[in-house]
Amino acid sequence: MADETILIIDDSADTRLLLSLRLKAQGYRTVFAADAREAITMARQTQPDAILLDLGLPGSNGFLVLERLKATSTLAPIPIIIVSAEEPDVAQTKALALGAAAFLQKPVVQRTLIETVEKALAVSRELAKTGA
Repeated sequence: MADETILIIDDSADTRLLLSLRLKAQGYRTVFAADAREAITMARQTQPDAILLDLGLPGSNGFLVLERLKATSTLAPIPIIIVSAEEPDVAQTKALALGAAAFLQKPVVQRTLIETVEKALAVSRELAKTGA
């Protein structure tokens, strides 16, 4: 867990700060993006271990960002966890179909956030070991 980097993509500075504080308390490093363009750039530059992605982004939407990340060979293996205020009925199904590792409804409970991140990272590490 320690020394892993999480990219937080959210247009709300308050949300980015809250998620970052929760993750840093568990030993994670965090980096940020506030919109779709910055999200792709930061993912390419930092090659994070996991990504927390909001669906409501200025200039685009999280589904498009998710599709672009999953379509980029160097970024596709990174687990992406959707963290959204959108109703999960349709959004969760679509996000998972597009390759998201998990869907969390805002506001996110700390324990649920950490458990979801740890599970996504464990699956990612296992896939990397097996070469899948």
